[in-house]
This record gives sequence, structure tokens and C-alpha cells, in this order.
Amino acid sequence: MRYFSLIRDGVDVDPFLAEIAAVSDAWELATGRQEKIRVQREALGIPLRGLRKSALRGRPRRDVHESRWTSGSAAFPTARRFITSTAAALDCQPGRAKIVSLPPGKRVYPHIDRGDYYRLHARFHLVLHSPAGSLLRAGDELQRMQPGELWWFDNKQIHEAWNDGDDHRVHLIFDLMPNSHRQQAFGEAPVAPQHLSVATQREVTRAALRQPATRALRSTSPMPEVPT
Repeated sequence: MRYFSLIRDGVDVDPFLAEIAAVSDAWELATGRQEKIRVQREALGIPLRGLRKSALRGRPRRDVHESRWTSGSAAFPTARRFITSTAAALDCQPGRAKIVSLPPGKRVYPHIDRGDYYRLHARFHLVLHSPAGSLLRAGDELQRMQPGELWWFDNKQIHEAWNDGDDHRVHLIFDLMPNSHRQQAFGEAPVAPQHLSVATQREVTRAALRQPATRALRSTSPMPEVPT
């Protein structure tokens, strides 16, 4: 497949779901996704990392690379750790991130993620809850993702998603920018991967790099060389 790559599977999703369940009205606290992004109007979202507004400086939002953790993300430490450790294992830095729920029978409408931000960032989905599996189309390829799987997909292709099951579909969705792209994004030289404890680095690397898709991802697949 050209537009999808399975990065790892077997991720324990229970801690993620427990943190979501522990936050009262988690899905009602931020409604910008439904109200401002027409193609996302049927999805619910919990923002974890968002655009840094002080970095706008007259630029369109889709061209701003700077991002930061939201204040509400403190309630989701498992998701934060997962994003941070995955970024480090893949020699990247975190971009924007959110937890998204797509109710039964609803969809994300076909669209392409455009702008300089998306040109330099890669999009990842960790499936947290989806009893029927999660359908996602990118270009001419269709993939049904399963809980506990982490996928890269090419969101520079026209893509859409829908929930054909009878329960909510919940994903952790996040963007990563390869450190090699810092020069393009910020005018800075590439930096070394973020430091992790030896135990954490070993756990993440062993789990991620045992996947053939990840080994290819680190060398020849589109993720390190994010398509323009």
C-alpha cells in the first residue's frame, strides 16, 4: 500500500479509555471541530495539542508549525506519553494532536489537508475503540484499522472516514514532524531526538521497530520524507 503503513499493533488501549471516561463531559468541552471545520462536523474532539496562537503573525493557520499542549491535555497523561515517546522513537517532534470520536453512522467527509504545516508533518492514528474496525480511505486505498493499532496514512491524498458500526469509534490522532525538517519549518538546524529514559526508549523502540513497516518507515517510506 502506498498511503497506509502499520507502525505497531498490540498497544494496550485500556489506560487511554479509562482517562477519557474519568473526565466528565469530555466530548462537550471543546466543540470547535464540529463548528468550524465543515468536513469534520459529525466528529467529536478532545484537543491535546493545538496551534500556538502567538506564532500566527498574520499567517494562515494551516501554515503555522508551532504547537503546544492544551491545558486540558493534563487529564490525559497516557496519551501525552504515547505521543512524546513515539515522536522520540521516530526522530520527530510532536505537532497537533486530538482524541476524536465518530458516532455510529457518522462520517468525516472527503478532503485534503493542505498548507505548509501538513506538507512537513505526518499523520498518525492510534485506534482506541472500534468494535467493528475503523474504515479510512486515502486516495484509492481503503483500510480497516483495528483497536491497538498505530497507523501512518498520507493525509495529503483525498481522504475520508466513516463509522459503519453500532458503537462510537475513538482514535488518538496526532501529527509528527521529522527533526530533519526543522530547517524548513523554523530556520533551525535539525536537532537530536528528545531524550528519554533508557527504560522508556527501550520499550518504545522494541515495540515499534520490530514492525517491518516501521523499519521501512525510518529509511525509505514517505514518513521521514514527508511528501510535498
